[in-house]
This record gives sequence, C-alpha cells and structure tokens, in this order.
Amino acid sequence: MMGAGHHHQGHAGHDHGASFGKAFVIGIALNLTFVIVETVFGFAANSMALLADAGHNLSDVLGLVVAYAGMLLVKRRPSPRFSYGLKKSSILAALINALLLLVAVGAIIAEAIRRLIEPEPSNGTTVMAVAAVGIVINGITACLFARGRHGDLNIRGAYLHMVADAAVSAAVVVAGFLMLRTGATWIDPAISLVVAAVILRGTWGLLAESTSMTLAGTPKDIESAQVARALKKLPGVIGTHHLHIWSLSTTETAMTVHLQVGDDVDRDLILRQANAYVHQMFGIDHSTIQVERLAQSSGSASSTGDCPQGDCGHD
Repeated sequence: MMGAGHHHQGHAGHDHGASFGKAFVIGIALNLTFVIVETVFGFAANSMALLADAGHNLSDVLGLVVAYAGMLLVKRRPSPRFSYGLKKSSILAALINALLLLVAVGAIIAEAIRRLIEPEPSNGTTVMAVAAVGIVINGITACLFARGRHGDLNIRGAYLHMVADAAVSAAVVVAGFLMLRTGATWIDPAISLVVAAVILRGTWGLLAESTSMTLAGTPKDIESAQVARALKKLPGVIGTHHLHIWSLSTTETAMTVHLQVGDDVDRDLILRQANAYVHQMFGIDHSTIQVERLAQSSGSASSTGDCPQGDCGHD
C-alpha cells in the first residue's frame, strides 16, 4: 500500500504585511509628492532632464502600487477556485515591476538620444537642487525595503525601483553641475545613457527570475538533482521520481515527490523525516510526498516508462 503526506511549514517571515505595509504607504506618498514637485520645476526651468526624471519617478510610484497590491493579495485565504489563495500575486507584481522598469529605461534612452541630437539649454541650478531632493527621497524609500530585498522578489523589485530612481537623480545632479561649469549640453543625455545601462543590468535579473517563477520553474537557489540526492540519503529511501519544485509566491516554495522505499520502512516515520528534511535543508515550505514500496513502484514505473531504481529527478 502506498502512503502520501502533505506538510506545510508556517513562517513569520512570510507575513510582510506588518513589516513592509507602512514602508509601501510612505514610499508611495513621498514619491507621488516628489513627482508633482519635479514636474512643476521641470516646466519652470525648461529642463527636459527633470521632466524625464519625473516620468521615471511616476513609473516608480506605479511600481510601488503594484508591489503593494501583490503583497496584500498574497494574504487572501484559499478558496475552492484558488486552492493556494492568491500567493502568486507577488510573483506577478515582481514581473510587472520588471516590465515597468524596462519601459522606464526605454523612455530614458529615447529622451537621451533626442537631447543629444537636439540639445536644449536649461537652468542648471534648479536642475541640481530638485534632483538632489530626489536622491534623498528615493534613498530613504530604498532603505525602507533594503532588509527584505534578499528574501522576497516582490520587495526586491520595489527596492530596485527606488535605487534606480536615486541613481537617475544623482546623474541629473552631476549633469547639472558639469553643464554649469562647462556649458556643454551633451553631458546630461550622455550620463543618462550610462545610468540606463546600469538600471537595465539590474532589471534583467529581476525579469528572468520573475518569469521563471511565473512559469513554475524551479527556484534559482534550489537544484532538483541536489534535493533528490539528499532525499536518497534518508534511511530506507532507495530512489525518487516525479520530483517537482516550484514557487508558490516570492517567499514560499512547494514540492511534490515519490519516494521508493524498502518493505521494512516505517511509512509514517519516513514521511515526517522527509518533510522536515527538505524544509530545513532547502527551505521548502509546502511538501507533498508519496511513499511507495519498491515492488509496487517498480511495477508502476515499468508500465509508465519511469526509471524504477535511478535518481530520476523530475519528469
């Protein structure tokens, strides 16, 4: 007879509401206010650099709103239609954030090229002053999300948005200063292109990881073959097959696997050991494990084409 067990390991770290809810509200309020201020001074100083930065800031506000919505939706309780709740909302939020960053980079590059071709004079002093305020605001907002950027891809997306915007504002300050000293109008768009390249490099990783999560790919910090080998080290486990590992959200990982065991193995004991093992070793929170006696699993594998003895990994 075959046995199966499901295990869910709760984590206080999965609840980002208490620790980051206020950060999102503060970040959205600060950046939205700055967008309005920067737009007003951009027109007053006839500065396309400030207006372009204001547009980039607006994309950051939208990014924060998307990330905040994803964080809130993750808390929704499971339902018959959505049996895991809406945990993948945080993954979708990270993906949308990456796409918004790409759009912002495209806008910066397009504006920089236009200003290289058609240089326009602007009030360098006003540009520097307003952009300096932008560095402070975006720096403060980035600090609010700094401690969560390694454990949650959604928080990382919000963090990258703020760091990118602070970098753009810093480039505008440097450009304004150099233009005041040299009078060269090409400096501003040239620095903007460098900043765009830096943002693109950081965004690409976010886009690749969030896309992989959306497609139910194995998390980048977990190797399926390594998990299979670790499970085979448990007493009585002879082999594994049908191993699948995927992200439920930006902070939670799920796994299903069939364990092939000998006839003398205590099924309930091996289930408890395997569940605890994958959680401690790999941080897998939701594990569904089916235990199969070797004779039964060999017959099943023969009829379906699965390898009965080998470390099959996942199908």
